[in-house]
Amino acid sequence: MTEANGTTPIGLIAGGGQFPLLFAEAARARGRKVVAIAHVNETMAELADAADVTFWVKLGQLGKIISHFRKEGVQETVFAGTITKTRIFHDILPDFKGLTLWGKIDKRQDDAILRAVAATLEEEGIRVLASTCYLEHLFFPRGVLTRKKPSVEQMEDIRFGWAIAREVGRLDIGQCVVVRGRSVLAVEAIEGTDATIRRGGELAGSGAVVVKLKKPNQDFRFDLPATGVRTVETLAAVRGAVLAVEAGQSLLFDRAAMVAAADRAGLVVVGLSEDEQGEPVY
Repeated sequence: MTEANGTTPIGLIAGGGQFPLLFAEAARARGRKVVAIAHVNETMAELADAADVTFWVKLGQLGKIISHFRKEGVQETVFAGTITKTRIFHDILPDFKGLTLWGKIDKRQDDAILRAVAATLEEEGIRVLASTCYLEHLFFPRGVLTRKKPSVEQMEDIRFGWAIAREVGRLDIGQCVVVRGRSVLAVEAIEGTDATIRRGGELAGSGAVVVKLKKPNQDFRFDLPATGVRTVETLAAVRGAVLAVEAGQSLLFDRAAMVAAADRAGLVVVGLSEDEQGEPVY
């Protein structure tokens, strides 16, 4: 993992959610000047207060991002936050640099797109660092976080879902599956985790088990799995039962509030890792 150099301004290519704000605050606490690129209709307005400098762009304006970074002396950056993936069909306004890159990408899936953008930035002399730099404390812990523990039947579903989610990730489709009774109810694709939970939970009726993992060979520079209060609230709304997440390989936001919400709803939240046989254990 490439280390931040700690002296020059650091760039922040921000999507939605609180992750960009948390990164900006953590980087500034380490003495870094934060130059943020915020995306219209995605990034929270509060980022302007959290960062030292903020520029707003439309999705696909890669040339503008590079230009802003050059003017501010940015030599390294991170990607943080979510982009609503369906925007690529109706709300993208690429500049010449972005359009040229878009035409070169043969598989328009998460990893392929992000790796291509990162490669272009690095060709321009801007290193792309791990999104967790300065935020290692946000990794999802191993163990049961809630009062309730998974039952024997729920562990069977977790093991079943784990294998499915790993294969779905290998194909760069998504990071999350919803199962019940060792049947696949929903697989995450472009719609995102919350929509997947709602769809799978409605089919389950109740008792859905959600399994969320990193993709094999996950690039820690971007698109790490992340969960938080909203994830639990979505699962509770469809009378789900379990949220099982890969420990140490995904992010957890607002842990105390998330666990409290899960306990109120009677849910199980558990972080697992693989044993020597590749089986999930907590």
